[in-house]
Amino acid sequence: QVQLVESGGGLVQAGGSLRLSCAASGRTFSTYAMGWFRQAPGKEREFVAAISWRGDNVHYTDSVKGRFTITREYAKNTVYLQMNSLKPEDTDVYYCAARITRYSESIYVHSGEYAYWGQGTQVTVST
Repeated sequence: QVQLVESGGGLVQAGGSLRLSCAASGRTFSTYAMGWFRQAPGKEREFVAAISWRGDNVHYTDSVKGRFTITREYAKNTVYLQMNSLKPEDTDVYYCAARITRYSESIYVHSGEYAYWGQGTQVTVST
């Protein structure tokens, strides 16, 4: 089992920045591929970014490329999502997710591929 706790959400003006954190506890953090998703009320959970277990591979949805950066810090068992140039359409609840990869460098973009989820953190971007 692994537990994920997100933090760093909040209210920011358009053009501003936020950094989300996802702290993992439980099994060895390094064997997990990680991802960030977001979801608005009444909508399906949407893929945002993913990173492989060693961090060699990353992938982003088109709408955040060049603005968001996913990284991971093994010493703190934490994955980050740096969000710059935020837009009102980035307003959502953001979730981090983890999947055991057994040392594969694969990344995963579908929510159904992840077994563990955090509780979510609200990001609100005002005009």
